Amino acid sequence: MPSSEDYKGRTPAWCPGCGNFGIIKSFRDAMVEMGIEPHQFTIVSGIGQAAKFPHYVRCNTFNGLHGRALPVAAGMRLANHEHPVMVFTGDGDCYGEGGNHLIHNIRRNVNIKLFVHDNQIYGLTKGQASPTSMEGMKTKNQPFGVFSEQLRPLALAVALDCSFVARGFSGDMNHLKELIKTAFSHKGFSLVDILQPCVSFNKVNTFAWYKERVYHLPGEYNPEDRVEAFRKALEWGDRIPLGIVYRNNRPIMEERIPVIRDRPLVQQPFDPARVEHTLKEFY
Repeated sequence: MPSSEDYKGRTPAWCPGCGNFGIIKSFRDAMVEMGIEPHQFTIVSGIGQAAKFPHYVRCNTFNGLHGRALPVAAGMRLANHEHPVMVFTGDGDCYGEGGNHLIHNIRRNVNIKLFVHDNQIYGLTKGQASPTSMEGMKTKNQPFGVFSEQLRPLALAVALDCSFVARGFSGDMNHLKELIKTAFSHKGFSLVDILQPCVSFNKVNTFAWYKERVYHLPGEYNPEDRVEAFRKALEWGDRIPLGIVYRNNRPIMEERIPVIRDRPLVQQPFDPARVEHTLKEFY
């Protein structure tokens, strides 16, 4: 059985008190409880403070370009869909630069586990507004306040019939740990938006601000009710729901491609002679 020590990577360079520390502890605890070894999965990330996550975890990892973590993860799944692939990214990296990739990977239902550290700010580049920054919020680049309407990523995901949509809070680590375990085990594209206070550049959405507003979805809530899920996905302000907002069991992309349905691409025989025969057609 693995231990938390098995997952320790480099010493984090995040600011003291950063919400990312709660996420990394929840993740390590989740992997240990599931008995998963560091070599048994891959984490893909992009650019940003959240994208440094795999630097601080012992695992297989790939650092992609800004907003381009999901295409890399999808490529890995197409090459070997028996190997679990996770993406750790931020709200700017995923919802901003990577928004188009998010939409189409949800649509295709690639079996990727996407964990978004949502601090509603660009932390690495020192405090610009992100797509999830609240309208009117003042930043270094928006001294008159954010003019754009706040993106609602959970509502977007439910509208696209995303296979698994959930929200966690880094200040509630036990709950977040269970969400990570459930998302990892779910068969289908899984989006977990994690409210993660940035103590340096976001003085509005603090730990105290969230703790006054977040609540767990009740036991009788039905995450398979898409209409109700959309209502909950839009709920923001005085009350912010945590938990599994929406879930369905539609077929994943890997099962709909005949070539790889029964056997991963990496396990299929390769005959160089066949390639040479094909190349001769172009001589």
